[in-house]
Amino acid sequence: MEVQGNYGVQYEPLSVSSKALTLDQLKSGNISYVRVQLLDLTNTVRCRIVSVSHFLAMLDSPRPGMGISKAALGIVYAGLAEGFVASGEYLCVPDLSSLRICPYSPKHASVMVWLQEKKPYLTADNKLTVDVPLCPRAALQRVVRKADAAGVHFLVGFETEFILLKSTSPVEPLGEHNTMDSKAIFTGSVEDRLLEEIADGIQASGINLQLYHAETAPGQFEVVTGPLNPLEAADALVHTREIILHTAAKHGLRATFAPRVDAHYPGSSAHTHISVHSNNAVKSAEGLSEPESSFLSSLLTNLPAVTALTMPIPASYKRMTDGIWSGGTYVNWGTENREAPIRLTNANSTSSRNFEVKCVDGTANPYLALAAILGAGLDGIEKGAELTVQDCSGPMTAAEMTDEDRRALGITTRMPLTWSDARDSLKANKLLTESVLGSELTETYLVVNKFLAESLEEDGEEEGATLKRLVEFY
Repeated sequence: MEVQGNYGVQYEPLSVSSKALTLDQLKSGNISYVRVQLLDLTNTVRCRIVSVSHFLAMLDSPRPGMGISKAALGIVYAGLAEGFVASGEYLCVPDLSSLRICPYSPKHASVMVWLQEKKPYLTADNKLTVDVPLCPRAALQRVVRKADAAGVHFLVGFETEFILLKSTSPVEPLGEHNTMDSKAIFTGSVEDRLLEEIADGIQASGINLQLYHAETAPGQFEVVTGPLNPLEAADALVHTREIILHTAAKHGLRATFAPRVDAHYPGSSAHTHISVHSNNAVKSAEGLSEPESSFLSSLLTNLPAVTALTMPIPASYKRMTDGIWSGGTYVNWGTENREAPIRLTNANSTSSRNFEVKCVDGTANPYLALAAILGAGLDGIEKGAELTVQDCSGPMTAAEMTDEDRRALGITTRMPLTWSDARDSLKANKLLTESVLGSELTETYLVVNKFLAESLEEDGEEEGATLKRLVEFY
């Protein structure tokens, strides 16, 4: 019997795209309102709902956009992070490539924005610009443009795990079930109706839905969307999460992307699948191409610092433990190894091979998370980094090995075990702080991130109250 070497659906950077709503469709359809959205540094969707007539008039103005306080990036609950003040305003400029219908509210559409300064200013190299270093979408766009210039392209797909709650006080999941068990989605049940409505909504929005199924924890499910170019992928993820949240609310439920709701069960992640494509290399079934290998090498080197952006709150580190398929606590990679923070999947299929980055959860801003992941990997490609950590493909995981066995594979570094460890790693990482993110974004992110952590976990508070706050914020 002849076995085909390639398997899985083939995606190429030039052949994938999401189907955005066009202006003609906006004008001729039944849309009455546009949700103008900014995803802030805490991964909160800041939204203003604008009438379609005003939105179209804004687009016809000499410089389309609407104002927003610069303090919006530092708001957590009703408080303001250190360094933010009442004065100053950015311009929110709609990116029409992200314009989509909101299926949970049929008269609404949504659009993501770029942040710009209202008045041009001179950069250090004496050039006029309106760019805002703190704009999360712009941070990712800078990495993508740098990769494009080097002939390197990335495709990104996401797994979105979430838990459906009947109540947040006390926290009560919808029901218990087994992983991928068909009984978790009985025909006609609340779960069945809700998940199908979510799936229909994702597809109606022009996003490629691959599948959905029940996960392990009570009330936990997963939606998988197809690969896109990085900025589109992050936009699509934000929209997918909004569909999940609002559709659940229509059914009287609360959806949460909190990293771990119940210590007896695995948590919820945002596993990130990345394929690396280069104009200067041909992929082989025999092993990783040089760009893939160098990408992986540099990502592993910088992974402890990257986690400060991909696992941004103290609760994130309750999910990343050994033995629950979360990726474990050692910096390593493995072919089809779900106990490694980076899993190589479809290793022998040149058409569908990709890296699954498991140390990402739903509290992370996807623009910043991808900027860090791709920026770290791109640096390795540009420098031709050599992959010295060997494939940890099992049957033993890194955590089950002796120190000697780990050293033989080049596994010598632990993942950050706490939120503080991750922040310290980021502060010490010059590639991310100076090159990928820049000092202003890094410093501001760390300030807001600290304020967020303090706001989510108050000293002396009962565990139930802290969990309630977590699931209601995320």
